[in-house]
Order: sequence, then C-alpha cells, then structure tokens
Amino acid sequence: MAQGLKFRAAVVAAILMGGLTAAPAWAGKGDDTLNVAFSQEVTSMDNYQEPSREGLIMMRLIYDCLLEKDMKTGEFKPELAKSYRFVDDKTLEFELRQGVKFHDGSTMTADDVVYTLNLVSSKDYNARYQIAVNWIDRAEKIDDYKVRLIMKKPYPLALEMLAGNLPIYPKAYYEKAGKSGMAVKPVGSGPYKLVELTPGSRFVFERFDGYYADSPKGHAAIKRIVARTIPEANTQYAEVSNGQLDWIWRLSPDAARNLSRRPNLEVKSAEILRFAYISFYPGFGDGKSPLADVRVRRALNYAINRPAIIKAFVGGASQVLNTACHPLQFGCATDVASYSYDPAKAKQLLAEAGYPQGFSVDLLSAGNPSAQVEVIMADLAKVGVKAKLTDQQYAAALTNWRDGKFPMFMINWGSYGIADSSLAVSPFFSGTSDDPIKDPELVKLLKEADTSIDANQRKADFSQALKKIADQAYWVPLWTFSITTAQTKDLDFSLSPDEFARFYEAKWK
Repeated sequence: MAQGLKFRAAVVAAILMGGLTAAPAWAGKGDDTLNVAFSQEVTSMDNYQEPSREGLIMMRLIYDCLLEKDMKTGEFKPELAKSYRFVDDKTLEFELRQGVKFHDGSTMTADDVVYTLNLVSSKDYNARYQIAVNWIDRAEKIDDYKVRLIMKKPYPLALEMLAGNLPIYPKAYYEKAGKSGMAVKPVGSGPYKLVELTPGSRFVFERFDGYYADSPKGHAAIKRIVARTIPEANTQYAEVSNGQLDWIWRLSPDAARNLSRRPNLEVKSAEILRFAYISFYPGFGDGKSPLADVRVRRALNYAINRPAIIKAFVGGASQVLNTACHPLQFGCATDVASYSYDPAKAKQLLAEAGYPQGFSVDLLSAGNPSAQVEVIMADLAKVGVKAKLTDQQYAAALTNWRDGKFPMFMINWGSYGIADSSLAVSPFFSGTSDDPIKDPELVKLLKEADTSIDANQRKADFSQALKKIADQAYWVPLWTFSITTAQTKDLDFSLSPDEFARFYEAKWK
C-alpha cells in the first residue's frame, strides 16, 4: 500500500514537471466529449436541494429558468419567458415561449411555471438557499402561456434570482417523482440531459436535440459532457496533463505554475465576485477599544501592504480592493477614500490617537490561508500593533463575531455569486446580526437601496453608504479573489465572474 502511494506520487510529480511523455488522450475533442472534474461531491440533481457550487453548475446544463443574465453586459434576457414586464413594484408578468420541450417530451406551459415557483417558495418545501425564494408571495396563471409573479414587497434582486437560480420543473413529472426522484433522474428543459449517474462520483450529460432554437444559451456545440468527482488534487493534475481530463479548476499557485509548462494545456485565471476583508467592531469593550477611534482604524488600513500580499500569496487575477463590495457588482462605488500602503502614516495616526507605542488586539479569522493572515499580522506588528490570532471554523467564528467577542474579524464573502451590492454591503451594514456598527445613516440608506427598483436611486444610496464606510474605515477591504483553471488547448472556454462554469458555451477550437 505504502509503496503504491509512493509510486503514484512519483508519477504525478513527474507529469507536473514534464518528466513523462503525455499519454494519448482517449477522450475530448476526438469523440466530442468534454471531460471535467471537481473536488466537491455532488449529492442531488434537484437544484433546490443541492448545496454545492459544483452541483449547481451541473443544474444549469439540465434546467432552464425564466430569464438568463448576460455576464458580459449585465443584461437580463428572456429564456423560458418570451418577454417580461413589471406590472407594478411588486408584480412581474411573463409571456412564455411556446413549444419548449422538457427532456421527457412533455411541453412546458404556465402550469409548470406556477407549480414550480409556488412549490419551491413554500415553507414546507424548505429550499436549500432561502435567499433565492423567500421574496416570492405567489405565482398566478393568466392563461396557458402567461404568468404573474407577485412579490412580498418590492425586491430589486428579483431578476437576479430569476436568472439561473429558479429553474422550472415539469409539474407532472415532479408530482410523480418527488424530491427523491428528481435527485437521481432529473428532467428539465436545458441544453443537456442527464443520461448516466454514478452517485457522488460520475455524471454523463448528452446534448438535448429537442432544445428550443432561440434560447439565449444558444445551441450547445459539444455532444457529451462527463463530470467526475476526484477529491485528490494531484490525481486531477495528472489526468489533465495526460489527456484524461479536459478541464479542472481551483488550482493552487504552485500547480498553476507547473501545469502552465505543459504544451498541451492552457492555464487561465478569472476574477470572481468573492473578496476578502477585515471588519472592525468599534464598540468592543464598551467602546474602550482603540478601534473606537477612527484614526486607529485608518492607521490599520495604511499598515497592510496589500499589493505585496497579493503578488506573493494570492496571485491570479486578484486585485486590491478599496471599497466594501466587489467592483463588478451593481452599485459598487469605487470613488471612495482609499488607503495605500504607508506605515509612516499609520504610525503618525496611531500617535495622534494616543498610541505611539501601538497596542495589542485580538484578531479572529475563518477560512483564510495561514500565510496571508501571518503576513498581515507581521505588517501590523511593524507599526506597533500586536495581533493575537484566533483561527476558527466558519460557523464557530461567525457565532463569536455576532456575540461581540472579538474586535477584528478577517473573512471572505462571495455574495452568493450575485453581482449586486445589496448582497455585499447590506448584510454587514444594515443593522443585521452581522453588523457591529449599526450606523443609523447606513441602515437607512441600505434599506432604501434594498427595497427600491429605481436603479439610479439605488446607485446613489449605495454610493453614499460606501463613501461613509470607507471614510470611517469600518473595514479593511483586502483583495478580490480569482479562480485558476487548466484546460486542454483544444478547448475554447472561460469561467464567468459569478463562479458558474457555463459548459453549454464550451466549444472545440
């Protein structure tokens, strides 16, 4: 056993370093099969029950929604809907496409749309991601190809949720199969249908020839997609090197450098909506913490050398972040106060605040690479701030942060892959349990932005809020995240910023 593991490790190392000749590929362009791999296990093919991003990526092959979002332009395009309009601030009306077929041959009508939206938004159904459905009051049938969707209150993210996050199920099939049947034998109206499933490890999709011609997803170019679960990263690296795999993601920096040397591979880095930051609790210790002073908070912003950390420990397409949201998100103002690396300025501000020798402070961290945290602590130490680290699992850290047990919290946030500032700024500054600031002005501005469907007003509210957050240095925004992929040079494909791999867009060169 030990000898076998050592042999495999030696083979993988040799492949990554280019020491072995790549074996002939028996999949890929030659037989029109795209082979991809993920590390995370996928447990269900029911979109509303599956928690993993990898699983939800597969769902977008199988299912279609009323709308599709063009990630390049930000435009919402009708998908299963032929058109849509706002009747009022709480009502959307959809005219549906006619002739759309589900994979079982049945035809989609308003009955399927109304059934799905009312089912998944019900309390009894208990959808995995409530944020996608808890704004829906009810769906109503107007006629066979017209539906109205009524919201509980005006919800500016309605179109975001309808585009990709709320797939439509065939009513007759789901009533018969239920959650358990849909989990293993899904039926949708998407560009691919699932034809083979080995639970938790292998999924085979075939292009659906009955797919409607004018879908914004377009007609899939590749006939088959095989997605496998391969938890061991080195195995993925070996297989993509020798042609057994055509695409993998979430490469480590070292693996990216090694695989980029392979002549048959292309390594790409794509910026995604996730970002890292440090949040302050100015009221910690009944307001007696040094962090209660805005000059101290600004000093800590100046003290951290973010460009150097990104270059050494983050890499890829990641960039310095200066605001409390991702620049790709709607309403994310970037014309805010920014703090370049300036340790002398940091020391000056600390002295002005009464801390010429610095101070000690507790730092809570969850889900951050240790090298990144350690270099931040080293930067703080250079200006006299001695950070004592407590590193915890996300759930425990979040509980302790909400309970006010720490003055500083380093974490990262992905906004559920939604490109709107209401899922970046509002969760942390609108008076929620994750908001240690509870600034009345910010709460008011963000609640207005989160309930208005006036785009210009929302932008103005977000801008005003973000400028105050930056001026008061309530956060240290750190950097955006990126994902690095490796793919065969025969493949024409790129990852989207929302972290969804749209394999139906892939094609061979």
